[in-house]
Amino acid sequence: MAGEEMNKTALFAAIAGACLSLCACGSGGAGTAPLAGASLGGPFSLVDQDGRRVTDEDFIGKHRLVYFGFSYCPDVCPVDLQRIGQGLRQFEKSDPARGARIVPIFVTVDPARDTPATLKPYAAAFHPRLVALTGSEAEIAAAAKRYGIAYSKRPGAGADAYTMDHSRIAALYGPDGRPIAIVPQDEGAGAVAETLALWVK
Repeated sequence: MAGEEMNKTALFAAIAGACLSLCACGSGGAGTAPLAGASLGGPFSLVDQDGRRVTDEDFIGKHRLVYFGFSYCPDVCPVDLQRIGQGLRQFEKSDPARGARIVPIFVTVDPARDTPATLKPYAAAFHPRLVALTGSEAEIAAAAKRYGIAYSKRPGAGADAYTMDHSRIAALYGPDGRPIAIVPQDEGAGAVAETLALWVK
């Protein structure tokens, strides 16, 4: 995907800007979350795949595994979501109690096309508990900014043939909504499961 370079750059810029004291994942002492203290996450008000208004407060007490993308993505998003779903299922199988405390969340950066009706079957293809969120352009922009996600529209041949370049990042947030760690979905389902096992208490 042409936007992958932007994705990596945006990811590191967001994290570096949010918490300059973090040199690398695991750079703190034993038991210190890599993203502890980072200014990532926060309030949002969006609409889920069932058409219900959802806010960040609906997930208080749960760990959140958050990924931004769009359903019309031809390659990167479905592969990432597949690995996230598989990794979560592996963790749920090995530790059902802790696995149940994680809510996987997919937030679209293409609300014009990603309506609740579009997102419902899309989310179901990756994990039965995946919450897919959309909203107005302004609501998505506000959520993306709070969660350190950069995105932009790249025009195509026709009005609806555009694609979206976006930060390729999956992040784990704690029951209080604070950021814990980047989840390396690009390294495969096993890496996702291992990261969840390490940080979900």
